[in-house]
Amino acid sequence: MKGVEGDLSDRQFEVLLQRLDRIGDELAKASKRLDNDEHFLRLTKELATLNESLQALAYAALGQQAPQVRRRRAG
Repeated sequence: MKGVEGDLSDRQFEVLLQRLDRIGDELAKASKRLDNDEHFLRLTKELATLNESLQALAYAALGQQAPQVRRRRAG
């Protein structure tokens, strides 16, 4: 195979391909981790909403009004 700076031996080409494969594997792992982080963030927001709803239901079942708490909304 001809390179810009000369010929690559079969061994050099094989080593290069192996390194590219490892880089590709690491990129795939990083991408999967990011996807999992996004799903985790979505899940925590849903759990917070569920928690607030359950608290409101508990107070309603007791015939009391839930305390008014101002919550800071995160982006």
